[in-house]
Amino acid sequence: MKRLALALLVGLLAGCSATPRLPARAMLSADAKASPERYIVVTVRNAVSALPSGAGSTRRGYEGAGVYVVGNRARAAGRALARDYDLVEVSSWPIALLGVDCLVYGVPSGHEPREVIAALGGDQRVESVQALQAFGTQASYNDPYGPLQRNIAQMSVPEAHAVSRGSGVRVAVIDTGADLAHPDLRPGASRGRNFVDDDGAGFRTDTHGTAVAGVIGALPNNGVGIVGIAPDAELVVYKACWRDSGPASVCNTFTLAQALATAIEARADIINFSLGGPTDPLLTRLVKRGLESGAIVVGATPRDGGRHGFPVGIDGVIAVSPDDVAMAPGVVHAPGRDVLSLAPDGHYDFYSGSSLASAEVTGVLALMKSSRRSLTAHDAGLLLAASSRAGSVNACTALAALLGHGGCEPPLAAASGTRSAPP
Repeated sequence: MKRLALALLVGLLAGCSATPRLPARAMLSADAKASPERYIVVTVRNAVSALPSGAGSTRRGYEGAGVYVVGNRARAAGRALARDYDLVEVSSWPIALLGVDCLVYGVPSGHEPREVIAALGGDQRVESVQALQAFGTQASYNDPYGPLQRNIAQMSVPEAHAVSRGSGVRVAVIDTGADLAHPDLRPGASRGRNFVDDDGAGFRTDTHGTAVAGVIGALPNNGVGIVGIAPDAELVVYKACWRDSGPASVCNTFTLAQALATAIEARADIINFSLGGPTDPLLTRLVKRGLESGAIVVGATPRDGGRHGFPVGIDGVIAVSPDDVAMAPGVVHAPGRDVLSLAPDGHYDFYSGSSLASAEVTGVLALMKSSRRSLTAHDAGLLLAASSRAGSVNACTALAALLGHGGCEPPLAAASGTRSAPP
């Protein structure tokens, strides 16, 4: 009886895990994360088919990927490619959205990755092939402490909260992990998935994702901490990036594809990328699929504030720069310097960079999407651009234009660009 009770307890604890474990086959090796230039990403066609349920069922797909599994033909093709091109398969993940199995191969020394990619490009068994590219989060850390949360007042968020707080909107944050147990996040409203490793403690102590999550969803009026822009939104943090030796974090094609496909399948309303990197064919295909499904995708611009690379170079993605960066065509701006947000272990800190500006715009979009569920990415981008005052989006102005009435009126100080004190 005691053994049965213990087994039930273990099962319950496993079911309550905020970060379900990935199958070993779906995780990248430490070397692939550290030296992506020696690895390539290949997709092979994998027919979508439903599995039987109940007694006699065959094995299910990866958790979070529904019942989509790798078929025998796709698995055989992957092994044959490894044999024929002298490759080492290190990871794989089935992507139902594209009808493929996505594999990462290591290219042995003595072989040039570019030559292997060229050769695979002409193989009929290969659906696509590319380099395993690296990406980085767009943030820096500093010490100057100004008046708390100037960004909230500047964007007229308190006035916007009289109209919307983001209820009913699911926001996917594709980033590092985050401290989802932070006292300034709504209990039960934040969940996570880890596509990097099985380190639960590491997930909870990741700084970048914690800061992004706090900008979007920190609780107001709870007697502690700060005000989030969309505190009633549902946050799902997908860890696809990990801490590097410096302040920023790094990601790659494979981990980002896993997280992005899962977010789209989970029907995220808004997908936030507070990161950037080179143009990537596989990730571009997935982003376009997400946009086609109705998701709004937000991305942080690189340091020059331009609209190029992943994800902001993709048509339909809302590109965001800090408001102290020169204006660029097709880019919206939000506060990006000394933004106060959450830090792991229940702490707070100031951050700067387009990562925080992207998170702010994602929060404003959650307010808008909650107010009008039919809001499209195209219309949202137009409303955000039109709301800008002194180089920054204004949540209240955007909501008033969306709803067609003056129920949300930004204060004159914020509308004129003057930085007012927080409420």
